[in-house]
Amino acid sequence: MSADVTVVGLGPMGQALAGALIDGGYRVTVWNRTESKAVQLLSRGARWAATPAQAVAAGDVTLVNVVDHDAVDAVVTAAGDLTGRVLIGLSSDTPDRARGTAALVAAAGGRYLDGAIMTPTDTMGTPDARVLYAGPRELFDEHRAVLDALGTATWLSEDHGRAAAYDMALLDVFWTATGGFLHALETARAQDITPGDLLPHALGIAAILPPVFTELAERIHADRHGEASASVSSAAASLRHLIATSESSGVDAGVLKVLRRYADRVVAAGHGDAEISRLAAAMRG
Repeated sequence: MSADVTVVGLGPMGQALAGALIDGGYRVTVWNRTESKAVQLLSRGARWAATPAQAVAAGDVTLVNVVDHDAVDAVVTAAGDLTGRVLIGLSSDTPDRARGTAALVAAAGGRYLDGAIMTPTDTMGTPDARVLYAGPRELFDEHRAVLDALGTATWLSEDHGRAAAYDMALLDVFWTATGGFLHALETARAQDITPGDLLPHALGIAAILPPVFTELAERIHADRHGEASASVSSAAASLRHLIATSESSGVDAGVLKVLRRYADRVVAAGHGDAEISRLAAAMRG
C-alpha cells in the first residue's frame, strides 16, 4: 500500500478526497494555488507543499482534482521529471484531453490513470462514492488500496479516455434532465403553478424514467424500434404542444425545437410509427 499520497487542487471535491485519505490513515500532502483552502486539512495532519513539483515529489501517488485538463497539464508541466511517479487525474474534461494528459505524463517519465468522479462530495470516503478509472490495469491494481479509500472504484479500459467518455455521457443525462426540470418550472410559473406545487408531480415523472431508460437502451442496442409504446409521431405532436405553451409563456423553447426537428426528420423518413428510440440515430451529425 502506498502510504504517501498527494492531493493537488483543494476545491470542495479535492478537500473531500484529501479528507477521505486522512481518515484512511494515509500521509497526505496537499497543494493549491490558494493556500488558505488547506487550513482545515493541515489542522488534521496534512502537509503543505510550496509548489506543484514539491507536491508531486512528496507522494507515491498524486491525485489531481482541478477545473479541467488545461489545469492538469499545467500541474504536470510544473512538476517536471515524473520518473517513478504515478498521477491520477480526477478532473472532468473530454476523452481526447484525458488521452493527451496521459501522453504528457508518459513523456515526463510518469504513469497515469484517468478517473471520473460520479458522486457528490459528501459521499467521498464511503462505498456510496463511485469513481470510474481508465488506463493500465496493472496501475489500477497496484494502487487499489488508495482508490478504495476514496469509494467504490471501477476500472473500465486500458484506453485513458474511457472514463472521461462515460463522464461526458452521464453529465449529458444530468444536465439535460436538470435543464428540463428548470424549464418546466418556468413554464409552470407562467401558468401560476408554484415550484412546490409542481414538485411532487415532477418526482412522479422522475420515478418512471428508470424503466423507460432501460427499454430505450435495450432497443437501441438491438436496433429494434417496432411495436412502439411511445411513437415518434406522438412525440412530435407532444413537442409541438410543449413549444407552443413555452412560447406563449415567454419561456425559451430552443431545446424543445431541436428535439422536434429530430422527430420531424424521422417522421419525414417514414418512421413515425417507430419507437422514440429511433430518435437517437437522427441525432448523429
